Amino acid sequence: MSNATDTPSPAAHAADSHDMIRVLGARENNLKDVSIEIPKRRLTVFTGVSGSGKSSLVFDTVAAESQRLINETYSAFVQGFMPTLARPEVDVLDGLTTAIIVDQQRMGGDPRSTVGTATDANAMLRILFSRLGQPHIGSPKAFSFNVPSISGAGAVTVERAGKTVKERRSFSITGGMCPRCEGRGTVSDVDLTQLYDDSKSLTEGALTIPGYKPGGWNYRLYSESGFFDADKPIRKYTEQELHDFLHREPTRMKIAGINMTYEGLIPRIQKSMLSKDREAMQPHIREFVDRAITFTDCPECGGTRLSEAARSSRIGGTSIADACAMQISDLAAWVRGLDEPSMAPLLATLQQTLDSFVEIGLGYLSLDRPSGTLSGGEAQRVKMIRHLGSSLTDVTYVFDEPTTGLHPHDIQRMNDLLLRLRDKGNTVLVVEHKPETIAIADHVVDLGPGAGTAGGAVCFEGTVEGLRAGGTLTGRHLDDRASVKKTVRKPTGTLEIRGADAHNLRGVDVDIPLGTLVVVTGVAGSGKSSLVHGSIPAGAGVVSVDQGAIRGSRRSNPATYTGLLEPIRKAFAKANGVKPALFSANSEGACPTCNGAGVIYTDLAMMAGVATTCEECEGKRFEASVLEYHLGGRDISEVLAMPVAEAEEFFGAGEARTPAAHRVLGRLADVGLGYLTLGQPLTTLSGGERQRLKLATHMAEKGGVYVLDEPTAGLHLADVEHLLGLLDRLVDSGKSVIVVEHHQAVMAHADWIIDLGPGAGHDGGRVVFEGTPADLVAARSTLTGQHLAAYVGA
Repeated sequence: MSNATDTPSPAAHAADSHDMIRVLGARENNLKDVSIEIPKRRLTVFTGVSGSGKSSLVFDTVAAESQRLINETYSAFVQGFMPTLARPEVDVLDGLTTAIIVDQQRMGGDPRSTVGTATDANAMLRILFSRLGQPHIGSPKAFSFNVPSISGAGAVTVERAGKTVKERRSFSITGGMCPRCEGRGTVSDVDLTQLYDDSKSLTEGALTIPGYKPGGWNYRLYSESGFFDADKPIRKYTEQELHDFLHREPTRMKIAGINMTYEGLIPRIQKSMLSKDREAMQPHIREFVDRAITFTDCPECGGTRLSEAARSSRIGGTSIADACAMQISDLAAWVRGLDEPSMAPLLATLQQTLDSFVEIGLGYLSLDRPSGTLSGGEAQRVKMIRHLGSSLTDVTYVFDEPTTGLHPHDIQRMNDLLLRLRDKGNTVLVVEHKPETIAIADHVVDLGPGAGTAGGAVCFEGTVEGLRAGGTLTGRHLDDRASVKKTVRKPTGTLEIRGADAHNLRGVDVDIPLGTLVVVTGVAGSGKSSLVHGSIPAGAGVVSVDQGAIRGSRRSNPATYTGLLEPIRKAFAKANGVKPALFSANSEGACPTCNGAGVIYTDLAMMAGVATTCEECEGKRFEASVLEYHLGGRDISEVLAMPVAEAEEFFGAGEARTPAAHRVLGRLADVGLGYLTLGQPLTTLSGGERQRLKLATHMAEKGGVYVLDEPTAGLHLADVEHLLGLLDRLVDSGKSVIVVEHHQAVMAHADWIIDLGPGAGHDGGRVVFEGTPADLVAARSTLTGQHLAAYVGA
């Protein structure tokens, strides 16, 4: 007799069989026909040396196609307003789900953007104060530092029932913007002595502003305006003439027969130079602005950006300016103490957002912190906050090195967050180099074996244990542990910092030994960058290499960025007896059909644009006549197609010997970029490659002290050894190197460690340890000491 329980199990539902993202034949950038299957609802980590194709596979193929397909679900009208994405070079992409990309792009440097405005926490606070604040001053706009107060009145003409009726209307908007600084929090004072030499007349070339050369339009606007005598020294101007010269409102006029708008010198400079973010300026403009303009906290609002009315409305003695200036962990406690049933949903959402900050390790920030001052790692975690409380599941989250800028102590927290996202039923794809994060993966994809053209293939796919035993470069280095230096270098002098109080530093006094490798460490937010970038006196031969993005179009490449193209062009010109401009794809030698771009872009409105290789020059970017000129048997397009390592040999000896080019190539090889081709567009470089390119460029500067901000960001475990060798060479050549770093291998290799802490924000800002790595490991007195001791196995 058969049992009733022996009923046949129902066949698996067809809908449950799609548990893989299948990629077949991916050829984006340097990928070589890569085919893999990524398990859904699991944590997959992509590893491999910098430049091996991880980002090309994860971001440029899987995530890009997912976003493109989502965009295609909108109407053509809506798509016209969206960025257009081309279909990646891949044969088949199956089983994609909605992708949410959390990358390391720095947040916009707009001076009005703060942590609060970027995360919507400010929007919720404004509603809270508009409802509960006493005295009541108006709608949420009245608490926004981006909304000016406006009022107006006048007659309007309205047609009603065939009659024209005139009516009087008035309106007013109460905004929260401080009228003096226009919501920026700082005011600028112009040092007039830096704008002009008042002993000279305009005819004699009195203006000393970059771009205002005698004879140029900027200059003629003033010298030929007729408001003042151009032959009279500026110091002899009457009061009216000086006002017209410096402060006159925009006035239409004719100069040399051309209609132009004349405007006083100071408002003109403010619009053209001061409205830009300082980091986005060209170096010579930045130098002028630093010299001529002093920024001070606005005296009217005290740097809070808000009008007096907005600061006067309070909830229990706290104004919105006080709330935004609080450390977020304190603000979360303050919000928790508000008991207001009518605002319960808003308070709950605000509470959740602020708690997410604390949980993700950013509780030390304040909402009024300008978003442009966040590091790459901080910016990435601020973007994560939006997704932490999300109820969406079956989403693909794509992370770009989420542990960048995190102390080993904080990496555990980040790992927990990644696992939580996965456990909700999401697919989590992580590009990562840190062994602590690789260890928690359900599935590992290792790309390589090398970088650039030597990479782009899958070396290993499977579990972490399989990776360890697999013998790939990543597998071999996964359990690398550096040992603490037995002997350390003796300092040749000291750099004294006294009473440093930038941001959260508390009057720090510290002596930085010179002629050694010094590592400044501490948990994220403990004040490392404030100490190194804010307190080391600039100009004392200090060369600073930060994590800011390289600005460059698709026309820029390593040769143009490092200044290498200049000696190469001159060598070609000299060898062939022609002018150097012919050997630039941005100048006379450019192919006329594609203007030296090598490709022709066709814009198809809301469809993705198409780039086709230029038929005239076959993608070589130069005119055919230019390619007939040779140096050492190669034409200019062949030279730009060479990898750095080959070019170093080429320009090092023989007919093509060019010492100036050879020096630059040597530095590029030193930082481990020997595989890059000279003409590869900067837009295709990975984050780690860009930073090393910057380092190679700065190594040429005549500085005695190098300050590096997390140079291991984006570096594979195997490349960290190269970097340490490079730092050693710099120190041995008589330089002093100061590194802000979390990587234990760099700490172990240091001659001297300065550890800041003990916590982040107002719990940090103090020096908790100074000494050699061996002493730090022996004492185990700080969080860094404990993690370093565990790392070196002491």
